[in-house]
Parts: sequence; C-alpha cells; structure tokens
Amino acid sequence: MKGFLFAILIILSFNLFATHNRAGEITYRQISDLKFEITIITYTATGPGWTADRPDLEIMWGDNTKSILPRVEEIFLPDYYKRNKYVGTHTYPGPGIYQIVVEDPNRNLGVNNIPNSVNTMFSISTTMMINPNIGTNNTPILTQPPVDKAAVGQIFIHNPGAFDPDGDSLSYKLTTCRAENGEPIEGYTLPQASSSISVNEITGDLVWDTPVLPGIYNIAMLIEEWRNGMKIGSIIRDMQIEVYQTNNKAPVISSNMKMCIQADSLLKHTITASDPNNDIIKLTANGAPFVLENSAATFTQTVSNPGYAEAEFIWQTQCDFIRKQAYTLNVKAEDNNSPISLVDIANISISIVGPPVKDLTAIASTNNIELNWNINYCPNAIGYNIYRKIGSTGFVPIHCQIGVPESLGYSKIAFNQGYNSNSFKDINASQGHEYCYLVTAVFEDGVEGYASEEVCASLIRGIPTITNVSVLETDKEQGEIYIAWAKPTEIEIGQAPGPYQYILYRSEGYYGENLVEIAEFNDINDTIFYDSLLNTKQNPYSYKVEFYNNQTENRFLIGSPHIASSMFLEIEQMENALKLNLNKSVPWINKSYTIYKYFEDTNSYDSIANSNKNTYIDKGLINGKEYCYYIKSTGSYSIDGIINPIINLSQINCAEAIDTTPPCPPILKVTSFCDSVYNKLNWHLADTCNEDVMFYKIFYSPSLDGNFSIINQAKAELREFLHFPEITMAGCYYMTAVDSFNNESPFSNKVCVDDCSYYELPNVFTPNNDGINDFFRPLEPYYFVEKIDIQIYNRWGQLMYETEDPDINWDGRNFKNGKLVSDGVYFYNCDVYEYRLTGLEIRHLNGFVHVFSSNQVNKPQE
Repeated sequence: MKGFLFAILIILSFNLFATHNRAGEITYRQISDLKFEITIITYTATGPGWTADRPDLEIMWGDNTKSILPRVEEIFLPDYYKRNKYVGTHTYPGPGIYQIVVEDPNRNLGVNNIPNSVNTMFSISTTMMINPNIGTNNTPILTQPPVDKAAVGQIFIHNPGAFDPDGDSLSYKLTTCRAENGEPIEGYTLPQASSSISVNEITGDLVWDTPVLPGIYNIAMLIEEWRNGMKIGSIIRDMQIEVYQTNNKAPVISSNMKMCIQADSLLKHTITASDPNNDIIKLTANGAPFVLENSAATFTQTVSNPGYAEAEFIWQTQCDFIRKQAYTLNVKAEDNNSPISLVDIANISISIVGPPVKDLTAIASTNNIELNWNINYCPNAIGYNIYRKIGSTGFVPIHCQIGVPESLGYSKIAFNQGYNSNSFKDINASQGHEYCYLVTAVFEDGVEGYASEEVCASLIRGIPTITNVSVLETDKEQGEIYIAWAKPTEIEIGQAPGPYQYILYRSEGYYGENLVEIAEFNDINDTIFYDSLLNTKQNPYSYKVEFYNNQTENRFLIGSPHIASSMFLEIEQMENALKLNLNKSVPWINKSYTIYKYFEDTNSYDSIANSNKNTYIDKGLINGKEYCYYIKSTGSYSIDGIINPIINLSQINCAEAIDTTPPCPPILKVTSFCDSVYNKLNWHLADTCNEDVMFYKIFYSPSLDGNFSIINQAKAELREFLHFPEITMAGCYYMTAVDSFNNESPFSNKVCVDDCSYYELPNVFTPNNDGINDFFRPLEPYYFVEKIDIQIYNRWGQLMYETEDPDINWDGRNFKNGKLVSDGVYFYNCDVYEYRLTGLEIRHLNGFVHVFSSNQVNKPQE
C-alpha cells in the first residue's frame, strides 16, 4: 500500500503577499483531422495580499500563431487555492509536430527550489503530433489535482491519475520546471530528500523519500504518450507541494490492487482503511471509471468509525470499455487530525476483458474442416482470430487469461475481419491428424477476449495418406526412392462410386514446385512405388498422390494429400567436427532421428546417436578425413489406422572435418631504402603459432587514410618482400597469413613509413654552351615529385625565371627578354609538391645559385 501525506492546515505566511501561479497543465481533444479543443488548467494563489488574476490567458499554438483564451470556469478551493479553466479551439495548417505553450509572468512567492520564484515566469507546455497514419489522438486526462501537501520525515507519494481515452500507453519522467520560452529555470533543483525523489516511469507514482525541510516546492512531470512503439505526444505538468512539520501518521488503505472483470459485468468491490491515530477517515475516489464516456461508476463510503472506514465501489462495465490498457481507480483515505490532515492513496488497476467466443464447432470433410461459432456477445468486436494445433491441450482459460498462450503450441492461422464473420474453412488440414482449434474475438486496439472452448476434428479418410518417401539408393544417376501411401477408408460412395485411380507426381525440391506425372495405378490396393534413375546424391524429391473417381463420363478428382518430400542430409564442415542438417517437408510428425555413420573397420554403417532435432554435431573428428552418414526418421500421424511408426531414410552424404582456426597474424617490420627507392618488408610468426601457412597477403596504402589493396601474395617460406612504389615511398602496410584450409589470420600490426626527400638543387651552373652544366637542374636522381613552383631572382629582387617543371631547365636567360643573365649570385624560392604519408604535401626550398658564363655583363638585367 502506498502511503503519502496530505495536510489541510495552511500556514498563513505561505500565502501572505503570494502572487499567482502554483501549478497547471495543458490538455487537448481532437475534434476533426486538424481541429482541436485545448484546455488550460491553472491553480493560483488566493487570500490576503493576493491581487493578481487572469480572466484570460495567451496561448502559443506552436504554428507561429497566438490567441487569447477566456476563462470559462473559476473554482475557489480551501487553503487559498483557486482552479482556473480556459478553453479554446484551433485549426492547424497540416500534419506536423506542434508545441503548445502558455506563459504567465509570475509564480507564487517563496518556492524553496526556484530562485526568486515571485519574479520567475510560469510556463507549461504540451506537444502534439498530427499524423493521419496514427489516427485520432487526445491527451490523457489527469484526474488528480497538481497541488498536494506533505510532511517532513514521512514518505510522500503522489500520482497524477492519468487516464488515456484512446488506450495509449503512458510513461512518466521528472523534468525541470520551465520559465520564459519554455526554457528550464536557471538554478532550479529538485526538492531536498533524506533518501531520494523519483517517479515510476510506468505507474506515474512520484515518491519523495522523505521531505527534509518545510516550505513550498515545485516539480515538473513529463507525461509521454505512446502508440505502437511511437511517441505521439507529451504533457509537462507543473505541480506544487507544501511541506509541513507534523506528528500525525497517515491512514492506510487495504484493497486488492489488481482486478479483472469481463465486459458488461457488474463490478462490486469493498475498500477499507485504518488509521494508527484512531482518527476519523474520509474515503474518496477518482480516475478513469468516473471520466470514461457513458461510464456509470459510484464510490460510496459505508462505514466511518474512529480509526476504520469502508467504501463500496460499483461499476457497471460495458463492451465499449474493452482495451489493452487497464483502467486506474485512484482511492484516497484522508484523516481528520488537527492541525494537519494526512492521506494515503491507492492506485487500483482494473482490466476489462472481452467475453469468449461461444458454441464453436468443427465439421470435417475429405479435404477441409469447417468451423462455425456464434457471433460475439460484444458487438464492438472487429473480427476473430483462429488458432490451430495438432492434438488436444484441454485448455480452459483461467480468470483474466485472454487470448491463446504461446506455451500451448497453437499457431494463429487466420483472422476473420468483421463482427459477423463467424465461420472459417480450414483447407490446409492434412490427412492423418487430429486438429484442434481455438477462436478469440478481437477488439479495436487488437486486444483479444477469452478463448473459446477447444474443439477437435480429423479429415475424413476419403483420400490416400502418404506415409513414405524414403531413399533406398544414393547415386547421381541410379538413385532410388521408395514411396508409399495408405489407401482411403471412408470414401463417400454416393458421390464417388468408383472405379478409382491414383496418379503419382514427382518434383525436384521439397515443395512440389515442378510436379510431373510419373505413374498411374488403377487398383485401390496398389499403394507402393519404387522411383529409380534419380540423382538422390544431389537433390531432394517431393511427391503427390491424386485420387480420382475413374468412372466413364464421371471422372473427377476426389482429392490429394499434402505433398511429402524425401529427407535430404546436408553437412556443414567444422573444426574437428561435422554438423548434420536434415531438411524435409512432410505431413506426418517425426518424433526422433537416428544418425548412422560409416565405420571402416567393420565396412558398415552403425547408429551413433538418437535425437529429437533435425540437427546433430559429430565431434572428435580428424580434420581432412572423410566421414559418411545417413539418417533414419521415426514418426507417425496423430490418428489410429495408419502405419505406425513411419520409417524413412535420407540419402548418404560424406564430408571432411576442416581446420577453421585461422593462423596467427604475422609480426611486420618495414624499412625504407631511399637510395635504392624501395621499402623492405620483413615478418615472422610468434613462436607459439601454428606453422600451417600456405601464403601471406601483403596490403598497401600510399597514405594514412587511403584504401588498402593487395600488392603481393608471398609464399609460406618467404620472410621478406621488396616493394618498389610507383608514386611515393610513403605508405602503410599490413599482412595476413592464410593456411591450407583457406583460413585467414587477423590483420598484422600496421606499419607506416614516410617519404624520403630526394629533391635537391645545385648551387652553381655554367650556361656557356659547352655542353657541360649548361642548365640549372635538380640533382639526379630524384623521385616522386608531382610538380614544383620556383622563382629565381637577381640580387635586386627582379624575377629572372619561373616554372612548375620539376626539371627546371633554366638556361641562364631572363625569361622576359631572352638575354643571358650576368654572372653572379641568384636567389630562388621553390615549393616542391611531393607525395608523403598524409598525401600531397608542399616542401619549401630557398637558397642561391652561382651563374658563371663567358658573357661578362656587369650590370643587372632589367
């Protein structure tokens, strides 16, 4: 039982000179696709010193428009509270998410956990989603006022009493009280607690354990609305709690906290309360039963003795009340202790469930089972779920157990749309089985009512029942399969007087995708066939038997059983093991599988295991050695009169266990040899690693963040590789090792090297046409230069030559007039564009070069 405290004595100093807003919230009701009715509820301060009042409030709709809403209701409450209600409508421009905000200049004076509360904006908001895909939506209705009282040192519990009229799920969080523009109040803190203050995100119970200091406190609760896993709206409710010092103890409510009742039944429930101080107790209630449309609920106190009280809750439920979410009845027990009255609150959960489907029957024929039932008692059912399983469970739902429990093994096979759709024909039933059915009514939000009584039936055995598809010979060309079926025993002679004929069809695969006729049988007792010249080594085969009335001028198909396939064994290679996977599609039920393995020493197959699953792992094998297997299944149908057990064999399949453990990654080292223009890679394996390596993969990227590609596959015996890059010596390398089973190791360590700097310029050249050193060029060899940007100046700073050609090839002439420059010292600035580890980078060179030639000109060139 949750106990919390409610004090009715107000301390005058709390309200003296108090100004205005204590608490509030915004809710809405959807009128049409885009039109909404919005309600603002505020609780404001009254009493001595209070002057502020708001006969109307401005509302921001969230679509860049505002309105003024009038106050339509004003209720003066005890303890200097007033409840104000403002209502208005608004039509939105279209689908979207809108935040509705209401602000007022002042909160009331003296809120302990809001700095300077009297001058702090009061702001509340609600967020709505308009989305045609989610349908109509209304905010939850909050049935408990957002003002309350608590006592120092005693646990305080409050619940907003939220009821969602659409049956949406609600979640709860504490958030920060808001100020102007909906922003969190600066300096706001949660009230101080001796232990903790929190809200249960599912039930909405706010638990303050326990208040420490008397005074006024405000908290904000975020109530979020969810539909099919999607958040579709939220309310930020601002509430106020007044904390007092008292020795009074709260009363305690006793009640069943969870109740369940079938729709359209009368719920009667007695709630009791006791008080440790022997105070008189007043019991009241609110919540969903009192605000639900067309609901007739009453709550009447029947006993009021010192220290003890009783009340009777009566609710005539209706079919329209059926939904997934339970309803909450909020009961309050309040004592009359003076000077402070305390309360306990109980949140009682009430589930209203749909009635069961009545008078379900199952009538079997040769090819189908027809179900019929009475339409549901509740006319708001939107349809019916039909469930089926092989074999009876005897299921009878216990109190409040709606739907069909998954543990029963039933499968949902159909949904009948519509309240009046009270029949179903199961055309997928197979010969040889007893099928059992349950039917439930389904209501608007997908919730199911109680399940019907279980009914069972078997198809009339008026057609053959296939029993065997067994592999006798495994071969690519000479494979053989044994097919057998049970003859019909309940032929409707009046409709099919005979004679009769079977036609057998075959297809590759499990499901009869490409059936072709392979045999005809004119004797009803001829029920065996050996199918030969098949590739049973590589293919499964499926078969179907059709049964005909073969009378002259009255030939027609009576029916055919379900398709049945051969069992096909596939083997998954593993480390020192093989995993056997058996695939099939058959109408009977296989209960066990016997695994047979070939043994060389006896030159025969012997069983090694039995399993009730169609997979088996044979462990402890030798990698690289071949092992052969086949599997025998043992099964049956679920009715008498058909061969039991049903035995079938798979084909033989062979495979080798393989090594699946990758080798260790190599340990890599890279050294750059700049003069020879290559990078040398050396690697080795750790001493503890398996030496089963067939080759190594070497990966390279020319930059730190570039893509890696394989540049070499080195043989297992090699331990080094010379890489001669094309555009740069810079780059990153890593390796992997690959073993004889093609297992690849994790990546080795990554090693990166940067480029060597090769580009250098001489300090002298002689442009005298003697064929020796006539041009200013870089020292050779140089590598991996994309381009340069060089300017050569005389001593007066005049530009003599410039180029982007890495070879430069300056012949000593002024590039403007073509004249040979004077002998002397010339200065250069050169940007060299080289590929480095981080990509194309610029290296700056500056220096001088001496020019000597036979042309002795003493003045600088212009």
